[in-house]
Amino acid sequence: MSALTDLRRPVVVFAFSGWNDAGDAATGVVDHLSDVYDTDYGFSLDADEYYDLTQNRPVVVREGDHRTVQWATTEVLIAHLGERDVVLVNGPEPNFRWRGFSAALVSAFRSIKPERVIAMGAMLADAPHSRAVPISEDGTDYVGPSGIVGLLASACADAGLNVTTLWASVPHYVSDPPNPKATLALISRLEEFLDEPVDHGDLAAAAALWETRVDELVSEDVDIVEYVRELESRYDTAEATGEEIAQQFERYLRRRES
Repeated sequence: MSALTDLRRPVVVFAFSGWNDAGDAATGVVDHLSDVYDTDYGFSLDADEYYDLTQNRPVVVREGDHRTVQWATTEVLIAHLGERDVVLVNGPEPNFRWRGFSAALVSAFRSIKPERVIAMGAMLADAPHSRAVPISEDGTDYVGPSGIVGLLASACADAGLNVTTLWASVPHYVSDPPNPKATLALISRLEEFLDEPVDHGDLAAAAALWETRVDELVSEDVDIVEYVRELESRYDTAEATGEEIAQQFERYLRRRES
């Protein structure tokens, strides 16, 4: 963990695949940052401690003449931006020992002394693909089941860390990953907290192509065309309130459980 010392104005960003990550939008942020910036390895959590490896199976990959095993785990990397370092935390949502999992990460975060911890997630929502991606910040009026994003954010706040949670609303009728438009929207909000621009790479082009392809798919079904128009009208006439976002999250939970 020596790479976590002497960081420049550190900010922590975490996202987890699975239940909290519709369209892979949130983990897409971490993946993008680790791709476009120089990164150092921090540490990984022990897969045996937190994961059911029959659900998150190890993967055998070939590297040159050798085969290696990649284990499901949560990995911590340090991305070096222009004026600050961003600690990136990414992995599958754990299966076991969520309190111990959160405590291990919070302990690491406290040693870093970050200016801010930013939790990221994405939910399926009644949002039109043809409009700006709604991003909700911090809590809503929602009360109910939570994923590791919410629980880890709460543990960070309890430890006295400055925490912000960002949730992207992903159209439920086009939920297959990836969703570069939602990833780009999260990155745009992230820039506000980093106080410096983030290299978007080819995300803008990928987002435009994604929207064009969804337009083509939607146009093939008259019922979906009408449904999207209804969503667009609702979007254009009213901004989402906290209550509406909470209701969207409740619908998201019902879809995941059905």
